[in-house]
Amino acid sequence: MWDTLDVTHEGTNDVKMARKHTLIQEYEVFRMLKGELIADVQNRFTHIVNHLMSLGNVFDKEELNIKIIKCLDRSWQPKVTAISKSRDLTYLTTTSLFGKLREHELEMNRLNIQESEDKHVRNIALKIAKHKNNQVSSDGETLNLLSKKFGKFLKKNRDKDSNKERSDNKKTSDFNANNYTCYGCGEQGHIKVEYPNKEKKSSKKEKKA
Repeated sequence: MWDTLDVTHEGTNDVKMARKHTLIQEYEVFRMLKGELIADVQNRFTHIVNHLMSLGNVFDKEELNIKIIKCLDRSWQPKVTAISKSRDLTYLTTTSLFGKLREHELEMNRLNIQESEDKHVRNIALKIAKHKNNQVSSDGETLNLLSKKFGKFLKKNRDKDSNKERSDNKKTSDFNANNYTCYGCGEQGHIKVEYPNKEKKSSKKEKKA
């Protein structure tokens, strides 16, 4: 019965060896996935190592720590370098190493959120400043347009007044009674409007004579 249970749950020796080779291959090519969190990396790595240890593989702390460091992507390189220089990987447990990495991950997330908020605030301030500049420019253009229209209006009125004055002066200067012949008496030097006055003057002279 025990042998049956052992084979049922753990498989035969051939099955165990095949599983062991598969896990070893997964361990050797283990890499951090793009956008993966440290907690997910820890879960996958621990799962593989625990299964290998259950199948008889033995790992020391330094080997596991080096494997963890090597599987991280380029963005973790500064933190990895700092951990390697400040701590002895021979005595550091994998749990402590993952704890340091998670601590750094939280700090980086906080800084990214802060930078994103600062960038958002700067964008809003830039939009407001740009809107104010456009409004000032628009108001200036409107004022210039009104000034031009008002200048044209004043110039037009001055031209009208000037033309009217020249026309009146021309009419005044052009009118000369000596150049006209009275169609009442046929004589030059006066017009018919003045003719009755002339008649009155001549009649007075006759009466006086």
